[in-house]
Amino acid sequence: MRLRSAFLGALLLAGAVSGTASASPPSAQGGSGPYPAGYETTIRLVDHTVYRPNTLPAGVKLPVVVWGNGACRADGTWFENILTEWASHGFLVIANGRPNGSGSTDSRMLTDSIDWAIAENSRPGSKYRGRIDTTRIAAMGQSCGGIETYEIADDPRLTTVVLWNSGLLSDSQNALLRRLRTPIAYFIGGPSDIAYENAMDDWRRLPVGLPAFMGNLDVGHFGTFDQPNGGEFGRVGGHWLKWQLKGDQASGAQFTGSPCGLCATEWVVQRKNL
Repeated sequence: MRLRSAFLGALLLAGAVSGTASASPPSAQGGSGPYPAGYETTIRLVDHTVYRPNTLPAGVKLPVVVWGNGACRADGTWFENILTEWASHGFLVIANGRPNGSGSTDSRMLTDSIDWAIAENSRPGSKYRGRIDTTRIAAMGQSCGGIETYEIADDPRLTTVVLWNSGLLSDSQNALLRRLRTPIAYFIGGPSDIAYENAMDDWRRLPVGLPAFMGNLDVGHFGTFDQPNGGEFGRVGGHWLKWQLKGDQASGAQFTGSPCGLCATEWVVQRKNL
């Protein structure tokens, strides 16, 4: 039994934290990684916010992370702490919505982000030309943004998908689970998270053989997104990205092995086929 009405209210009303068409320079430096990062906008993807190392690292290709906001809110800086953190570890992170934007998003905007990154990697004159690893792409989203992530999860360009404080609202949507084809991770806020029952129901219905990780941290639906660098969610999400998109086996050990790195911590862990 899913928590349909209560969770729907959270999708529409709750968040997790806290222009013009011309391009803007990167914001102030941030993140704990080796590449201090900020965000910018671009006329070629006007309804999004792009997080990147402020100085693109020489000889390093940036894997891509596309992000859907909680409440499907078109504010690309609503999750600034955690997105800046991931960008500082050498990822190109593209969030739905402009900085401090308003209105609503949809899953098509995640696909637009992937299209843009691939185009920029080959476009003459682009500062990103040859700097993006277009073979390593993650789709992620919090709450309503997680539903958006499910909706594009069968995109053949994706390497992994991640849901934060999210799960399907109705059993009528279960066909989306059958379309999953890449490793998936869930980072949920424990039993007090309004999305908990939905996420656990999805977990039980995942396709046989699909590599999957479920981590519950008792922080509720608002997670740790408002903490510096995204708090514990930022740290663990960074490890998942470094493992899945960069092949970092030390990061992978957080999720694999007996015990895994997270298994003896405050996280409640479940695993399938990892």
